[in-house]
Amino acid sequence: MRYTIYACIIGFVLDLIIGDPHWLYHPVRLIGKLIQIMEKAVRACFPKTKRGELIGGTLLALIVMVVSTTIPLAILVFCYGFDRYLGLAVESVFCYQLLATKSLKVESMKVYKELATKDIEKARCAVSMIVGRDTQSLDAVGITKAAVETVAENTSDGSIAPLLAIVIGGAPLGFLYKSINTMDSMIGYKNDKYLYLGRFAAKLDDIVNYIPARFSAYMMILSALLLRMDAKNAYRIYRRDRYKHASPNSAHTESVCAGALRIQLAGDAYYFGKLYKKEYIGDSMRNIEIDDIKRANQLLYTCAITSLIALLGMKIVVMMGFGLF
Repeated sequence: MRYTIYACIIGFVLDLIIGDPHWLYHPVRLIGKLIQIMEKAVRACFPKTKRGELIGGTLLALIVMVVSTTIPLAILVFCYGFDRYLGLAVESVFCYQLLATKSLKVESMKVYKELATKDIEKARCAVSMIVGRDTQSLDAVGITKAAVETVAENTSDGSIAPLLAIVIGGAPLGFLYKSINTMDSMIGYKNDKYLYLGRFAAKLDDIVNYIPARFSAYMMILSALLLRMDAKNAYRIYRRDRYKHASPNSAHTESVCAGALRIQLAGDAYYFGKLYKKEYIGDSMRNIEIDDIKRANQLLYTCAITSLIALLGMKIVVMMGFGLF
């Protein structure tokens, strides 16, 4: 267990330094490929009825979770059995690949750079790579809001939640979390195609993100205080607006971010040409500006670092209590 702590720290630092280089094949892409293969198999084997798709979708999720967890677990058991330092090195790389703090900053800052040069078309293209909404008609304010919302929401999903899983159960539990999160992003839609097939995966994602979303929100409030942002308003907006989203977890960090920056986020958006009515999150105490993308990233990084310290501190205390550290 001590080596898992070291691997978590090393992986966290590697993520902040290296990020997600495009030349390195990411294991989450393998999970995505497995989901695609399983979806085709399930659709071919189960009847296209509500019951058939519910059963098939549940089987799909269970197989993806088992495969995504047991393979890295087997690799680590072999590596640690052969040499503990080899095991530490491999688990460190696994932990690094499970975290997406720097890549979230890098992709959002691409949007910032295009907005700074006032190239709206390139900014729309850049933001389309990190959001699911239609971006063709967004103006500079809409693009900025979309980028800030993505950073805020994914502070939990892309950074704190996998970090929490790694601290608790090492890289294997981190991969289990990533498999669930990836399934939700690929098949967890409430449309005709995935309403029943992806229901189990979507509900499971809601369950596993329940604690991480709330932990992330409070750590982001602390981060706002450390950064001398409006932490009091962040807490106020969080308490008021944390459930203003179709997902029970997604608005938690988004509401904190809106409050800390004293801006208004969310609102109506188009997806695949269809308008979706959404409530606003936060109060428009000032006009949103492109530097809010930078401020959202400051919250992201501070939240990630303080969460690492808090989580590892709690784990070490628990391990010392059982004489394991």
